[in-house]
Amino acid sequence: MSNREGFTGGFIAGAALGGLVGAVLGTVLSRRAAEALLSEPSDAKTRKIRQRKASQLEADGMEVARLSLEDKIAQLNQAIDDVRLQLGDVNGNAPASGNEGSIAPDS
Repeated sequence: MSNREGFTGGFIAGAALGGLVGAVLGTVLSRRAAEALLSEPSDAKTRKIRQRKASQLEADGMEVARLSLEDKIAQLNQAIDDVRLQLGDVNGNAPASGNEGSIAPDS
């Protein structure tokens, strides 16, 4: 039982430390790659071509991110609609029923 006492704390600390190390490493490597891509080439024409490619890659990345976000929003909207329908069924006022939630008296 004593081995399990520090498991949760150690797991969270390890995940936080791993995330921090990964973020720092990713930042350093991406900065080096960007500097190498935009470093001074031998002529201006090559530099312009590289800058154009870099901006095109950035634009493509933005488009992919936008499409991904649109997909996630659509999934969230679908999940919200599903939960709304389930809660409507639980509360007794399902939108598909013919009564529209009204309760007839017993008389």
